[in-house]
Amino acid sequence: MGEGTTNLPPGFHFFPSDEELVIHFLYRKAAHLPCHPIIPTIELHYCDPWDLNGKALQGGNYWYFFTHRAQNRETANGYWKPIGVEECITSSSDHNDVGLKKTLIFYVGEPPEGIKTNWIMHEYHLLDGVLGNASSGGGGSSRSLKKRRSPRIESNKWVICRVYESSCGSQGFHDEGMELSCLDEVFLSLDDLDEVSLPN
Repeated sequence: MGEGTTNLPPGFHFFPSDEELVIHFLYRKAAHLPCHPIIPTIELHYCDPWDLNGKALQGGNYWYFFTHRAQNRETANGYWKPIGVEECITSSSDHNDVGLKKTLIFYVGEPPEGIKTNWIMHEYHLLDGVLGNASSGGGGSSRSLKKRRSPRIESNKWVICRVYESSCGSQGFHDEGMELSCLDEVFLSLDDLDEVSLPN
């Protein structure tokens, strides 16, 4: 299998939910269980987001990859900065929390003076204390991900990431974290035109 490709039939697309990414891919990776070998491992600090094409698994306008969990998310030309609060990922089968999702935005340059871009990353990691017995081979429910900890499970080593480029561009966010829609940006640009005097 080549990097960034899948063996799916024509018409099928890779578009997993948050729960599926955590339970069917990240958990199995951390527990050394058999897993679909379609999501590659990438060292994040070696790869800027615009270099993911051909390296990460692409599903539509999204790129997926495993990487080692780290506090330092600097790359060759910028860094990833966390925003907001982490969201819990809950199993739909038994309503137990199985992981967390962190949202980050890519900045070009060196911190803290970087320039915000429209690249966004969702980083998923497993919750401590909810991992199950790796030999169970389940992975389809959080029921098999809790109570019994296997020494082979590396809950803090791996994360799975989903990266995409926001269509609204880098000016789609206020400093306070409020988001502007694309239509809002269009109307704001029309207001700027009022200050321009057209030739007679």
